[in-house]
Amino acid sequence: MKKTIFNLFMIAGITMATVGCKNENKEANTEDAQEVAIANTEAFEFMVDTTASVIEWKGEKPTGTHTGTIKLSEGTFKANDSLVESGTFVVDMKSLEVTDLEGEDKLKLESHLMGTVKGKEGDFFNVEKYPNTTFEVTGISQKDGKTILQGNLTMKEETKNVEFPVSISMNGDTLKLTSDSFVIDRTKWGVNYGSKSVFDSLGDKFINDEIELTINLKAYKA
Repeated sequence: MKKTIFNLFMIAGITMATVGCKNENKEANTEDAQEVAIANTEAFEFMVDTTASVIEWKGEKPTGTHTGTIKLSEGTFKANDSLVESGTFVVDMKSLEVTDLEGEDKLKLESHLMGTVKGKEGDFFNVEKYPNTTFEVTGISQKDGKTILQGNLTMKEETKNVEFPVSISMNGDTLKLTSDSFVIDRTKWGVNYGSKSVFDSLGDKFINDEIELTINLKAYKA
């Protein structure tokens, strides 16, 4: 796939991602995969600190809400001074954790989501077959006073381009990227279990298609 070099942009200051009101439209714009950005040769490489980076998630159904986290296994960003040009990171799907439950209930839900329960491997993420989810930067732009990050999200071998607001800053050799909370439709990546948009006659025993995500990354100059 032909790669393109995107113009540099002035980075907005750090702000903490916050969860918006229920009636706020936070769904990430989702399109077909696009060309991946490539940095200029003068750009410096920043390695993601996987111990200090995390993705928070939230899923809902009529009977309640579940929250959790998931970690990165690796990632890099290319930047020149205070200007980001490209980036890629890899999500470790086996690190998925549920944070609103404890004990046996916590383990059961984690096992179901990861697909480690025999006969239910394909219900959600099937981490043995698809251990990683990747995100590759395709561009960064300014819209309505916000910095918008665009990238190809590949999950379960399905790739879609998504965009969402972020705040990015560089302080010396440290780069931080924090997203606003945003929503993706899991069915666009073939995660269909309990979806009333895919299966009929579920009644109130469905799980919302939308997964809310908030990304917090820290990276250091290599």
